[in-house]
Amino acid sequence: MEDEFIYWPHPTPVGIKVEEISGMESKSGAIWRELAMQIYCENGRDGFREIGHFPNGAPFLFGMTARISITHTGHLLAVATLPKTPESNLASFAQRTAMGIDAERLDREQVIKVRDKFLSDAEKEFVAADNLEANIIAWTAKEALYKAAMTSGLDFKDAIKITSLPKIDRQMNLPGAPAPVIGTAVISIPMEEGDAMDVDMNLYSYESEGHCVTIAFSPKCAKFGRH
Repeated sequence: MEDEFIYWPHPTPVGIKVEEISGMESKSGAIWRELAMQIYCENGRDGFREIGHFPNGAPFLFGMTARISITHTGHLLAVATLPKTPESNLASFAQRTAMGIDAERLDREQVIKVRDKFLSDAEKEFVAADNLEANIIAWTAKEALYKAAMTSGLDFKDAIKITSLPKIDRQMNLPGAPAPVIGTAVISIPMEEGDAMDVDMNLYSYESEGHCVTIAFSPKCAKFGRH
């Protein structure tokens, strides 16, 4: 089975590690995802990794103190990982561990048809209805931000606000490649007192296997250094 999958671990220019699994075109849907997750779990640096989920649905690795986020679409599965943060509670939101990842095919025109459901009027000013790539970036950004928030029920229009779009990095980690264009966003997270805490976030997008992959992360989150 392993011979039919491609497993690729790599760093990103923003200091977040991503592991990607693609291939095995003969399978699809839930079966493909389960097989791809098995490949991911078997490629742990220290042996087999087991994935669990917190009550809010966020994934974690048993016995590990590193934040992970997972996305799957078509024949691509990607898992983003932050450095270990034993000082943080991974079950709840913290800027030290605020990170999420999402991916979507760059040719999925259905995203434009539902843009009114996830874009505010202000966001529509810089995400043109006739620009498929911009809408794909915005959609993956909103999904990644939602995962990073670790808070169920956030409204995509009002509580998750993109203030500037990133540009898709198509030269990731190539020698001499220009610095990626980073986007920005704000998440409004409700507090127990009834108020909301506005959290500044960054957005990074890159292309992989015909997909736009977007990572949302806090400027204050733990990151891997460049080696």
